[in-house]
Amino acid sequence: MSRKHVAILISGRGSNMSALIDAAKDKNYPAEIVVVVSNRPDAGGLDRARDAGIATEVVDHTRYGKDRAAFERALQAVLEKHRVDIVCLAGFMRLLTGDFVNLWQGRMLNIHPALLPAFKGLDTHKRAITAGAKLHGATVHFVVPEMDTGPIIAQGAVAVRSDDTEEALAKRVLDVEHRIYPLALKLVAEGRVRVTDGRCLIDGSPVPQPEP
Repeated sequence: MSRKHVAILISGRGSNMSALIDAAKDKNYPAEIVVVVSNRPDAGGLDRARDAGIATEVVDHTRYGKDRAAFERALQAVLEKHRVDIVCLAGFMRLLTGDFVNLWQGRMLNIHPALLPAFKGLDTHKRAITAGAKLHGATVHFVVPEMDTGPIIAQGAVAVRSDDTEEALAKRVLDVEHRIYPLALKLVAEGRVRVTDGRCLIDGSPVPQPEP
């Protein structure tokens, strides 16, 4: 089996990165993590990746000032160097330009801590509680130029409890994230995901509705 080469982009501790690394330890998993790239030299996830024997690279965005194109050229060079097939964003706190995203159309994944299209953006757990949402969760989607709007590959849900705090809800959602991100990457790496009319089909069927 030819395993797809995957780069994980991080900015911090890389919690979802660790879940992907753990999944890829299985030689039957269809994707291999070949490099972890951070835009911050002090990102804690870099040490975790090195401990796992994975190559690491730093493309420090502060060196490029406001020149996003120059930063992305440097990032693209790193991805090409490692012959990357699929890119996974895991807490990567940089907005990417449409030009860069389009280079990786259908090959760049992101995980968002909400059941998209609900609660795009930041502070999702707090907003879900404030809105009185009964269900909350996480979504893995293909990245498109518009933030948090790409075709959905996988979702997982948790029930929002009447006494939930932001921290308690976040912890349960994080468990969901760690489960669905490796699943979504597996589906994409196996070529089982197709985008039709802006929606993902898995083996020709719609993505299942999430249940807690």
